[in-house]
Amino acid sequence: MYQYTEFDRQFVRTRAAQYRDQLERNLAGQLSDDDFRPLRLQNGWYIQRYAPMLRVAVPYGEVSSAQLRVLATIARDYDQPTAEVFNDAREKQDALGAVPLPQGYGSAGSVHSRLPVGYGHFTTRQNVQFNWIPLAKSADVMELLASVNMHGIQTSGNCIRNITSDERAGIAVDEIADPRPYCEIMRQWSTLHPEFAFLPRKFKIAVTGALEDRAATFWHDVGLHLVKNDAGELGFRVLVGGGMGRTPVIATVIREFLPWNQILNYLEAVVRVYNRWGRRDNMYKARIKILVKAEGQRYIDEVETEYKGIVEIDGAPHTITQAELDRVAASFVPPTLQRDRKGAQAKVHDILLAGAKADSDYSRWLQQNVAAHSNPELRAVTLSFKRLGQAPGDATGDQLDTAAELADRFSAGEARVTHDQNLLLPWVHQDDLPDLWHAARKAGLAKANIRLLTDMIACPGGDFCALANARSLPLAEAITQRYQDLDELHDIGEIDLHISGCINSCGHHHSGHIGILGVDKDGKEWYQVTLGGSDGSTLSGAPTPGKVVGPSFSAAEVPEVIEAVLDTYRAQRTNVAGKSETFIATLRRIGIEPFKAAANAARFAEKQVA
Repeated sequence: MYQYTEFDRQFVRTRAAQYRDQLERNLAGQLSDDDFRPLRLQNGWYIQRYAPMLRVAVPYGEVSSAQLRVLATIARDYDQPTAEVFNDAREKQDALGAVPLPQGYGSAGSVHSRLPVGYGHFTTRQNVQFNWIPLAKSADVMELLASVNMHGIQTSGNCIRNITSDERAGIAVDEIADPRPYCEIMRQWSTLHPEFAFLPRKFKIAVTGALEDRAATFWHDVGLHLVKNDAGELGFRVLVGGGMGRTPVIATVIREFLPWNQILNYLEAVVRVYNRWGRRDNMYKARIKILVKAEGQRYIDEVETEYKGIVEIDGAPHTITQAELDRVAASFVPPTLQRDRKGAQAKVHDILLAGAKADSDYSRWLQQNVAAHSNPELRAVTLSFKRLGQAPGDATGDQLDTAAELADRFSAGEARVTHDQNLLLPWVHQDDLPDLWHAARKAGLAKANIRLLTDMIACPGGDFCALANARSLPLAEAITQRYQDLDELHDIGEIDLHISGCINSCGHHHSGHIGILGVDKDGKEWYQVTLGGSDGSTLSGAPTPGKVVGPSFSAAEVPEVIEAVLDTYRAQRTNVAGKSETFIATLRRIGIEPFKAAANAARFAEKQVA
């Protein structure tokens, strides 16, 4: 992990002290709410539907056990609504509760069940959010975060946001080069960049160094792929103009190869042209995807002209030197793991084989939650934060503490927040897998559902977000409740289910094999279902937005629609060499129409029963 310098540490501590002064002046009436608003947003503090929400930056997803313990403290000691706030939230939730819901709907994920314990929430952008911290205590939380080199800087506002990456960065077997040093250099370059503090709209960058795109780069404002040219030189393929929201757009490749040391100069050109020509008259058309889509080659030409000027006229001021890359990369060397190597491979093979044969749950966990590693003696293990009675991506204070303990014991004190709202342990030795399995299972973090239906993505939705049209979490709970049988989940196979509470697409519904979008119809919650989306991974194929299967469905109808879609898949799939065809492969082979017909028939059947 990157090691903060004294300058870095002082910067974060000073920012926390500055925020305390601003907060105290606001609470004393010396700084108006309007004047305080941009100051708190610069530090990740929103005011949401019921209470303040804090977004904590976790650059490229790396988090230490010490940082997890501080996040646990915040969840346990600060993420609690006051009785007044909670009662107000309950009244508003009760008003929403008039919508017909299936049995068990809303039993978790609503404010009713979330009061007793505080939660942190892992987001699809590798951040951590808290939803109930009183504003009066926000400066205390800022200082706690600063004590472990964490903050909320640039997790809000029209600036360059948290830079994300593949959760297997530095350990993936298909990796061309480790993207983390470049991510860190970009983070330092973009933090408080004076020219890009007030862009037309928020700006998101994702970086991968692997052959498989596990960072959904085509869905970002800028996506970067580390590649090698024919001469074996390392550089970046540059993608610009991806995004979800009201207008889903797949990014355009504007450079097939850029030398690695020029990436900051080129990004400077990309963002300058956007800053100059991006729309500021309409926030719904302000993202760079609209500019790239509208201008096409003209945008690319302007970027190249701007880049040429930065290099030839300005002297390429942001060129990354080999010395600087080496300095940053020194923080990302693999940890030293003390092990007796004698006969390790054969011994471990026997242990795993015997364990898998003896325990089907353990065998499934090895299959779904354990991934190969660039070091053949190690494995990457995903802790599942998708369980019945808890919203996807939520982690209690106790669970965060447990994750820290597991990271210390099994993963050199390091974990990674994943794009799918889980935690990954990147440095697990093979012969520790049985012990890790037992410890994670005891903590409720070993469900073998990674990449399966209940490993769904869901935004906080109308339970918390002021922008949402509908609730996401109770719907996620209803589907999770229906599919608790692991035999059935494994029979259905790998599938991406993504849920967003509004068109802003924080739940990435556009890229889900099955996507669910909350919409408003006459003040009531309805849901639009899409099929066939892809984030660009090997399983999903080329990145593409899903297609709508019909008019919106009521909350009560959605679980029936999902079941009808899955039944259609199981009836239509083929088997090759004893292996079932995946959902997305079946859909692409036979087309959307059979699924669409099944979905609409489920709606009709639901109405007939009613």
